Amino acid sequence: MLQTIADQYRTAVLVPVSRGSTWDGVRDGFGPDVDVIDRALHRAFDAVAVDPERIGIAGFSDGASYALGLGLANGDLFGHVIAFSPGFIPSAARRGQPRILISHGVTDPVLPIDRTSRRIVPALQQTGYDVTYLEFDDAHTVPLDIALKAAEWLGWNDPPAG
Repeated sequence: MLQTIADQYRTAVLVPVSRGSTWDGVRDGFGPDVDVIDRALHRAFDAVAVDPERIGIAGFSDGASYALGLGLANGDLFGHVIAFSPGFIPSAARRGQPRILISHGVTDPVLPIDRTSRRIVPALQQTGYDVTYLEFDDAHTVPLDIALKAAEWLGWNDPPAG
């Protein structure tokens, strides 16, 4: 879905895949998946003109938790972090001050909102992060209107530079 939206705005999207059934940072700390992402980023930076002010990281479910942890640990690279239905934030030293967008369905049976995003968002805000929070009437999903709001939040509605 995001690729279709990205194509509309002439924006590059890199979609790496975890080496296991979920991201390593969700299970036992950051490791080989970070190396995969790092190599993929290097290849993307070699292939595409990248505006360093517009680099972000995003994910859904376990990927959202991973994006939060990795994005906060590398906030000097990732200026934007999007977490669609995260469960928690993996522990890591934090760098930078990325903007954060979190969305979550109020009827999510997989990662119930009261135990996840409704705790994560205030904790991030209390530590000084700029957090945009979107709740929606649905379960464990990313509705199209939420994806479009995320694209707008990223500035994809702005004309490409250059």
